[in-house]
Amino acid sequence: MEINLISDTVTKPTQGMLEAMMGAKVGDDVFKADPSVNALEAKVAGFFGMEAALFFPSGTMANQTAIKLHTNPGDQLICDKYAHVYNYEGGGVSFNSGVSCKLVDGNRGMMTASQVKDAINPPDFYHSPLSKLVCIENTTNKGGGACWDFDELQSIQEVCNTNGLAYHLDGARLWNALVAKKESPLQYGAMFNTISVCFSKGLGCPVGSALVGSNDLIQKALRVRKVLGGGMRQAGFLAAAAIYALDNHIDRLAEDHRKAKTIGEVLTGLSFIKKVEPIETNIIIFEIDENYLSGDQFVEKLGAKGVQIISMGQGKLRIVTHLDYTEAMHNALLELLASLN
Repeated sequence: MEINLISDTVTKPTQGMLEAMMGAKVGDDVFKADPSVNALEAKVAGFFGMEAALFFPSGTMANQTAIKLHTNPGDQLICDKYAHVYNYEGGGVSFNSGVSCKLVDGNRGMMTASQVKDAINPPDFYHSPLSKLVCIENTTNKGGGACWDFDELQSIQEVCNTNGLAYHLDGARLWNALVAKKESPLQYGAMFNTISVCFSKGLGCPVGSALVGSNDLIQKALRVRKVLGGGMRQAGFLAAAAIYALDNHIDRLAEDHRKAKTIGEVLTGLSFIKKVEPIETNIIIFEIDENYLSGDQFVEKLGAKGVQIISMGQGKLRIVTHLDYTEAMHNALLELLASLN
């Protein structure tokens, strides 16, 4: 039995999703004439209570577009040192927008309002870049699927408002946070200037993300997306998958969370596991006792048994549960892990 737990992006469309895709009404989205894309964008915007949304081929492009909207070359954004926009988007912050990052030493990818306030450069001190944007990632990937405290997010919003900073949410796995914390997307839509959400993480779509914001910002985002090469033609086949996922795959994320917690419990009981990060959603990050074997050796050991996981560097290993990780796979993995003790 092959078990792929590298990421929640490895899933294949379900039968229901495939049927929705094949039955999609499509047009040329570059001319804004694809009815399925238009329907998805309206649905996502309404989901968050925001004015408009724009469909993107990737979450990275959606985030990079948001950064471009809120900054000018030479400006600076503030984010946690674990942030996806800094670590996993190919240096696009500097390449696409000419912007630098002020990194905050937060906890598992989450910083406090006080830390954000301290990171803001004095606007009248022309030797330092202008602080213009705060980027939040919820859930935090490198932080092990951690969910932000909503009150802290509101406190950061107050700091942004007081200091004239824009506020962007990289919500690639926001769906997981909404389910785990029993929060409403409307709460987030009322707080952030822009939000990016991903349909191919957790929700099981083959491709796609969306950026949500005001009518004015999304109209500007349309031009940025064009410049970045993100215009797609009959994208309605992909949009139909996202619509299906929003209707059918959000509540089931609780199942992924349950399985992740169980895996964490088994890992914690193994003598050669040095540390398991707290598990709130579908990501498990853990460390191996190097006196037993290296992280890379452990990845190879599981690989030889048909189980694929990934190293995140610095001794950290990652397991991600997802839509295609069945109960049979789950039981087989738990049995395999227990046998290694």
